[in-house]
Amino acid sequence: MDVTARQRAEGEVGRLRARLAESEGARARLTTLQAELVAGGDGLTAVGQTDAMVGRSAALRAVQEQVARVAPTDTTVLIHGETGSGKELVARSIHRLSPRAGEAFVPVNCAAMPESLIESELFGHERGAFTGADRRRLGKFELADGGTLFLDEIAELPMASQAKLLRVLQERAFERVGGAEPTRVDVRLVAASHRDLARQVERGRFREDLFYRLNVFKVRVPALRERREDIAELTEHLHQRLARRMGRPVLPLSDRSLRRIMAYGWPGNVRELANAVERATLLADGGELEIELPESPIGPAGGGGPGTGGMGGAGGVDASAGSGATGSGGARDFLLELSLEQLERLHITHALEASAYRVFGQGGAAARLAINPNTLLSRMDKYGIPRPRLARRATKGQGRSLGGDGGRGG
Repeated sequence: MDVTARQRAEGEVGRLRARLAESEGARARLTTLQAELVAGGDGLTAVGQTDAMVGRSAALRAVQEQVARVAPTDTTVLIHGETGSGKELVARSIHRLSPRAGEAFVPVNCAAMPESLIESELFGHERGAFTGADRRRLGKFELADGGTLFLDEIAELPMASQAKLLRVLQERAFERVGGAEPTRVDVRLVAASHRDLARQVERGRFREDLFYRLNVFKVRVPALRERREDIAELTEHLHQRLARRMGRPVLPLSDRSLRRIMAYGWPGNVRELANAVERATLLADGGELEIELPESPIGPAGGGGPGTGGMGGAGGVDASAGSGATGSGGARDFLLELSLEQLERLHITHALEASAYRVFGQGGAAARLAINPNTLLSRMDKYGIPRPRLARRATKGQGRSLGGDGGRGG
């Protein structure tokens, strides 16, 4: 090949690489817009009002205020919340309110990537970098250049990948797999996990230096059971959006279903509610929306204490008893219809959930309720609430301090 031909070939290679980069970037932007359209139904919803952000509870308002405060900055954000609580929707709200809103939002589920491909997915690779790498490929960091990269379930990254991620955050540059030239990017990072990263650091499962890099501004997304006053409004919002998408009629929620959704524990959070509403919308053939739920109405994972099948039993809240009201005041009306015993049982259940099913000690359910631990245990027995294993052992040898988690995993 003579010099002129070589120059022409190199020029063509450069043009093709530029077109490839543009097409990859356009694909990322298209993915962002499609996700926003799906979240908004038949049009983009108001900023911050995608599914998980619908409601007026104090817990949700706190999240919305945090999002509004941090979004206009380039600060790294760490989002913590249970699976299905809406961590990605919070991340999208941060992006949509930021100066980067016109650029790509690139979500990455760290738990879904094979360990052998993590580097290639995040940083890209050069042609010939490994078997099957027949062309150069841009990684998620390059696709998010100028925009926001959302690393969901970041606690699932292997330690080796955590070290490489830390270096990128420090230097704002990386090399593609099989490459030697550093690539610089301008990316705003938002990370999320359902795990407590500080506890993961203590257990040696997450790098302490990376944790400090990520934990600049933390947003905790409340579980749906922690903002029960939002459930009726959120259900109505989901049903209206899904009905329009499916071409189905918008129906009022039945009194029976209102009582059910207000009493249920929602272990799958907003995602589980959305699935239940979608199923009900699809199957609706009467004048009201009927939502079917599992039998156990209260408690995370659809049940009560650890190792149990549910919270059913004596004194349980009957999700089909009484008559309810409709509209946004349904939650208040539902609570007014409960007996004092049912209310006390509900209160005890919430205290146990909030304390990770610890009865004794500082931060335990008894301390939260300001009652003697033995009194709490007797009331749990009265209402058929299963005792955590450690609490059962403690009653045989009084005076033993219980600092464990009652068998609940992190």
